[in-house]
Amino acid sequence: MCATMMPMKPTNKTSWGKEATWYSEHLKDADTYHAKVILPNVVRLVAPKKGQKVLEIGCGEGFFAEEIAKKGSVVTGCDISPELIALAKKKGKASYLVTPAQDLSMFKDGSVDVVLAVLTLQNMERLDLVMKEVSRVLGKTGRFIFVLNHPVIRSPQTSSWDYDEKKKVQYRRLDAYLSERKVSIDMHPGSGKKSLTYSFQRSLQEYMKLLRGAGFSITRLEEWISHRKSTPGPRAKAEDVARKEFPLFMMIEAQGH
Repeated sequence: MCATMMPMKPTNKTSWGKEATWYSEHLKDADTYHAKVILPNVVRLVAPKKGQKVLEIGCGEGFFAEEIAKKGSVVTGCDISPELIALAKKKGKASYLVTPAQDLSMFKDGSVDVVLAVLTLQNMERLDLVMKEVSRVLGKTGRFIFVLNHPVIRSPQTSSWDYDEKKKVQYRRLDAYLSERKVSIDMHPGSGKKSLTYSFQRSLQEYMKLLRGAGFSITRLEEWISHRKSTPGPRAKAEDVARKEFPLFMMIEAQGH
């Protein structure tokens, strides 16, 4: 743990509540990574069916929970933000409740078939507690499916795109990786209205340690690339090649021992 990390203790607060309205509006865009890349892959992996019990932790305003519920699963979404849950409850297909992911005491041991976490574990501080709770509520054949901003390729504030003019190649620059860090992110840079959310950078090996500590074994890992293409220009070809070579997201599926 590096010196900039805050003490690791359970919290019932989130920096995302104040961004609830903005986030909900953002997801209405049909060309987001959520809609074009993540959603079809999540539906494929969860394989929704009648009677299947799905719990989405850190569900936000219900974007993924609703789509899975529409396909037949019995879905409950939980989030620490009452503002986000208030928006989710207006949608009506899934059930929702306000609780931090490290407290799933309202669910019995082994009562859930799939626990889903999409782009949310990276915003949670006490993942050790979260994963132990997920392990507890999952049945013997239950699956934990989670999606991250790629922890190797997309390290917040220490990774970036750069361009080699001589080789005409776009490449990914990484300035730090192994150090565990809490990072503040300005959600609306340049707007004159600073709004910070917080993310926790963890290495891939740290996620492996946390999973093993909670009794999980990895059953599947996938890396997902961008669906977008550059507009015509001198760097368009290099940009499109880089998009196919450097994945934006990593999906891990795990099961208990």
